[in-house]
Formats: sequence, structure tokens, C-alpha cells
Amino acid sequence: MQLHFHKTELLLKETFSIAYGNYDKRDALVVKLSHLGKDGYGECVAINYYGINLEEFVQKLKEIQPKIESQKIIHPKEFFSFLKQFHLHHFLLSALDCAYWDLFGKLENKNFNELNQLENKILTESSITISIAEIDEQIRKIENSSWKKFKVKCNGFNPKNTEKLLNLNQNIALDANASFTKEDCLFIQETPEFRKLMYIEQPLEIGNFGILKNSKSVNWMADEDCQDITFLEKLKTHYSSINIKLMKCGGLTPALEMITEAKKQGYKIMLGCMTESSIGISAGCAIASLLDFADLDGANLISNDYATGSFVENGKIILSEKPGLGIALL
Repeated sequence: MQLHFHKTELLLKETFSIAYGNYDKRDALVVKLSHLGKDGYGECVAINYYGINLEEFVQKLKEIQPKIESQKIIHPKEFFSFLKQFHLHHFLLSALDCAYWDLFGKLENKNFNELNQLENKILTESSITISIAEIDEQIRKIENSSWKKFKVKCNGFNPKNTEKLLNLNQNIALDANASFTKEDCLFIQETPEFRKLMYIEQPLEIGNFGILKNSKSVNWMADEDCQDITFLEKLKTHYSSINIKLMKCGGLTPALEMITEAKKQGYKIMLGCMTESSIGISAGCAIASLLDFADLDGANLISNDYATGSFVENGKIILSEKPGLGIALL
């Protein structure tokens, strides 16, 4: 097995604004694992509020490259156990795990669903993200969109703006990126009108979720508050949904385990994404049959996608039927 990697840039179609800041591009690291003429791909990106340093990832890959390249082809879950000895950051771990699932499936001539005996069924539609802007601009984007589900970014809670969004009679969710106050959350929980929202994602700063109640009044969804499977037990009286991201939890292998356990504990599941090319989105789409919600619009928001595979078109998730994750570079 050979390991290759390189850094690149993802360019946004327009400036993207969230509570954490504004950006026009993201740095990305593409990982390729090759064997017998087959190539598997994975990806991770530099997110400032996660403290990601891709150059550190590159140095780590150079350090462990001989051990990875000497590893025999084994099942992806065994390969993930092999990777754990290196104590990798979850973002880098995810890139390697996804690349190996893609490679293994191509070697076995089976796609991810076949390898994991996942059902082919009608998939939930993905939302598209509406970045922070004046409310009239956000409404204009929603009204002009052919998508059917919308995740609207907020920088603080504005009841009047939320009412305007709900009056559109669309499928609306809010993503606070930790910009709401405890008083905001108490008000939301006590106001029946906000039950119409699909969910409200990460309303408070990390760790301050004690005021939130898991009830039918509002669908609170944990993002940064839920990093991996170890967080599920302590969050279940506060959140009714979780946002799993492959980079956040460490890849497809831990995501499968996390989904199984989260469903046992009664959570609704969303698979979210960062700014990603079709490499990362194809990996996310692979587990779409297990989801209640999807937010897999990352490749739709960039102007220089450098891969093909599974994709999202106007919210509909279109799974590649090719082996592995179906990923190929353009």
C-alpha cells in the first residue's frame, strides 16, 4: 500500500459568514491510499475554531508513512484499530479512515452499502446553508432556491427575524454556532411557535448546555458539544438530536458506531459537513440511509471541486454506485 498526500485550497463561491467569522476559502489536505492500481481518497480541512494546523498533519503523515505502507490489506474496521496506535487528531484520522474505506471497496469491487449491508431506501434530503446576512437577504436566497430544506446561520437570536423565516412556510433550521444566550434559550423553550423549526443547532457555548431541556418543545441539536461517542450519555437530557461530522468524530468507522449507540439512546441523527470537496461529501453520503437529517452541502458551496463521487443536487442525495466511496479526482 502506498500513501500520498498534498495540500490544496477550497474556494467558496461567495463569502461565507458564520458567528465564528467570515471566510472565502479553506485550506484542505487530500490523502490517497493506493494498492494494485486502485486509489482511495480522504480529506480534511483547516477550521480555525477547531485549531487545525495542516502542516502538523503533513509532518505526522511523513512520520507514520513507513508503518502505513508496510500494513497489509485488512478490513477497514481493523485498519482503524491499527491507526489508533498513532493517536492522530480526529480530522486526520478521518481522512485516513475514509481513504481506506474507499480503497478497500474498490479492491473488493463493492460499494460502502454492500460492505456494511446497509439498506437502499429513500434518503432524507440535505439542507443548504444560508450564511449570516441581513434577514431580507437571507429570505431572498431561500425564496430563490430550488432546495427544500434550509439551515440559517445566526449571530445571536432575533425573535422577529425567526418569525419572518417561519412565515415562509419552508423547512427551516437555525444554526447559532454558540451565539445564543441562556435567556434566549429559555424564551425559545417557552414559545410554542418555535416548535416549527426543524432544529436549533449548538445554541450555547461549548459545555453550557445545562439550561437546555430535551423535550417536544424544541429540537436542540448538539454540534461542538458532541465530539464523539463518549459525549452521548451526558447530553441526552439536554439534546434530542446530534450533528455527527466525520472529521469531528474520526471518520466513517467511528461514525457507524456512534450512530448505532445514539439511536439506542433515542437521539435523532444528522450528518453534517465542513467546507469540503466531493471527496468529503461522498464519504458523508455513504451513510445517508442511517440519517434523520442531512447537511451535506459543502461541495455545492465551493467553486473549484476537484473530485467526483456521490453528490447532492437541489437537496437530493445521489449515491454513487461505483465501488468503495465512488471517489475519483478530476
